[in-house]
Amino acid sequence: MSAPEAILTLNAGSSSLKFALFDAARKTCDRRYHGAISDIDSTPRLRVLDDASGEVLHDADVVLPGHGQTAGFLLAWLEAHLPAQTIVAAGHRVVHGGPDHAAPVLLNRKTLTELRRYSRLAPLHMPHNLAAIETIWRRYPGLPQVACFDTAFHRGMSWNEQAWALPRDWFERGVLRYGFHGLSYEYIADALRDRPDIDADSRIVIAHLGHGASLCALRGGRSVATTMGFTPLDGLPMATRPGALDPGLVLWMLTGAGLSSRQVENLLNHRSGLLGLSGISGDVATLLASEEKAATEALDYFMHHTHKQIAAMAATLGGIDALVFTGGIGEKAPAIRAGICERARWLGIELDDDANLDNRGVISTASSPVTVLRIATDEEKMIAQHTRALAVPNGNAAQE
Repeated sequence: MSAPEAILTLNAGSSSLKFALFDAARKTCDRRYHGAISDIDSTPRLRVLDDASGEVLHDADVVLPGHGQTAGFLLAWLEAHLPAQTIVAAGHRVVHGGPDHAAPVLLNRKTLTELRRYSRLAPLHMPHNLAAIETIWRRYPGLPQVACFDTAFHRGMSWNEQAWALPRDWFERGVLRYGFHGLSYEYIADALRDRPDIDADSRIVIAHLGHGASLCALRGGRSVATTMGFTPLDGLPMATRPGALDPGLVLWMLTGAGLSSRQVENLLNHRSGLLGLSGISGDVATLLASEEKAATEALDYFMHHTHKQIAAMAATLGGIDALVFTGGIGEKAPAIRAGICERARWLGIELDDDANLDNRGVISTASSPVTVLRIATDEEKMIAQHTRALAVPNGNAAQE
């Protein structure tokens, strides 16, 4: 009997590489295994789980040849420990698709060269996304690979939402609001279609809150507005990124403070956000456990500006019927959800404290005019489904 066919998904970040293996034979793309190599730059650790049994197959520190060789190490581990899987296609989260990509694409060398142009627009992610693609091509030269773009979900937004108030020819050159976290928002939009309490006309704000954070205004399953812009630096304050910033401040950093462009880039990507405000950490769990005043102030700042932008999303929608929390913070930090919802009571949000503390699916009261939901996102499943449709024979046909 031949080994079952699987789709490999890779989600490469600045300090981690998430992966999953999905059943390629079924349209639902049931997950078989998943895991990650975390803390790549400090103490790399590989954790792998069997989804069918829930068993942890591996959880230990590993020695990597180097950051750029993380994907190669993972592929070798999979070959050695999960040989009863035939990988027939690989799908990747690629953060920036630029102006030319409004949907997932089957990769070739020309496309990969085009995507390299956007590495400076998402320096925390794009180099690692593209390095994983190259690694797979070196190890499996004929394996089809699919790029799934975090920007694609937002490309149908109105001109008012996509354009900046710059000379019009800049828009034609691709300088526009792209938005990010699109794979997460796409998953949540699909999940909401199955809910009897949400209809196609519902005005929904999704809060993807994690190391990177953004909001999306959703109606009819489509993105209407989002907080991130040309790059993943815009919008909400994040773990190490500042969010919305006066561009004049950046100009002053370059001309008045005497910083180089590389120093400014490092400041905005690695030393700002919750880490910069607290001086302690960019991790919300660490800040919640801290008794330092700066930690409390940083979290208050995060909740204040998240609430402020929820109000802006609601204004764009003409009201709000549902608020969805997702992402690492949105799914796992009841205190942050409570702080945001308390500020947003004027919008009609009434939180059920017990449901929130228990991390239930519905965390608003039965009488709340606005339904508040907690939904775990699954970017990897979206990648697998797109990859199956583009790269697996008969991938668009449902199989039993």
